[in-house]
Amino acid sequence: MSGSFVAFFILSLLTIGGAVFMISFNRVVHMVISLGISFLSIAGLFILLGAEFVAVSQILVYSGAISILMLFGIMLTKHDDKEEGSRSLKKRQYVSLLFVAVFFIIVFWGIQNTVWPNVPQEAATDVSNAKQIGMAVFTNYVIPFELLSVLLLVALVGAIIMAKKEGGKE
Repeated sequence: MSGSFVAFFILSLLTIGGAVFMISFNRVVHMVISLGISFLSIAGLFILLGAEFVAVSQILVYSGAISILMLFGIMLTKHDDKEEGSRSLKKRQYVSLLFVAVFFIIVFWGIQNTVWPNVPQEAATDVSNAKQIGMAVFTNYVIPFELLSVLLLVALVGAIIMAKKEGGKE
């Protein structure tokens, strides 16, 4: 058993566990924390795959920005913590557990019975993954990159103008 297999097993359990906890928790703040654990675990899986740029993007965009946005949304909205009836909640939890168990068995059976091709490992190169992506973006895709930056700038200015109009009666 190699170290990468153990790391994959732990990260996959954290990913699935965070997703299950996100669904099963009642408090929204706890849901966001468990979702953040899932996002960080997914970033770890990307690192195991050798996609460092995607892993860092995962951490910055999802674990950082979206989790903070969710927390601000939670804090700025009014919500009540009334729980449903315990009988219907227990019934729904058992049905969900049964569905997840059946889904896990089907996926596990599919993975075990799939014939995987034996792909040889490529020789390690001196160029990192982030450098390859940067070279591709700034040589082959310069115009779409610049158009995307202009589009994001226009969206930012539009959001500021819309926010100013709503709070303009001061």
